[in-house]
Amino acid sequence: MIRNPKDLQRYTPQERANHWVVGICFILLALSGLAFFHPAFFPLSQLFGGAVWARILHPYLGVIMAVSFLAMFFRFRHLNAMTPADREWLNRVGEMVDGNDHNMPEQGKYNGGQKMMFWALAVCVLLLVVSGVVMWRAWFNLPVDMVRLGSVLHAATAAVMIALIFVHVYAAIWTKGTIRAMWYGTVTRAWAKQHHRAWYRQVTGDNR
Repeated sequence: MIRNPKDLQRYTPQERANHWVVGICFILLALSGLAFFHPAFFPLSQLFGGAVWARILHPYLGVIMAVSFLAMFFRFRHLNAMTPADREWLNRVGEMVDGNDHNMPEQGKYNGGQKMMFWALAVCVLLLVVSGVVMWRAWFNLPVDMVRLGSVLHAATAAVMIALIFVHVYAAIWTKGTIRAMWYGTVTRAWAKQHHRAWYRQVTGDNR
């Protein structure tokens, strides 16, 4: 597909690859994790070649996701620092949900909601890693009470993260023109000016 040369680059190929590695790993982890969470989901283990392979692959996929997310965290953390404009945006988010986003505070590359999502996911990944290490008895032989506590924390955190990802995907679909940024790396100038005007001004030098 031919893109307008006037479009703005929002993500580099490396950033998009980093995002998709994390996303694909998360989907595989969610499916394999659900297979062991409740008997109703156990047939999902067949996607991995059976229960044994699902159990073997799950923690290693977790390591790949954690390392990839860490790279993404350091790549984007400075862009996700909360500002007074972000807090004002969050206080007025109801206006945007009602379809009136023209008077929202100007936002940088990410708005207040996206920044909250970023930090919430960072906390979830940290908790999943810590609890996953506690549970990984093939490499760590910790007391059984710690393993049980880790299992509860792991399941609860995974449920929260799945919910957050649903919100993340829904928001990307709801805000038209957002998904193409992760497919192609670009957005239209109109999209940038409407949704992230401060970032638009920064990358174009257009102060209108």
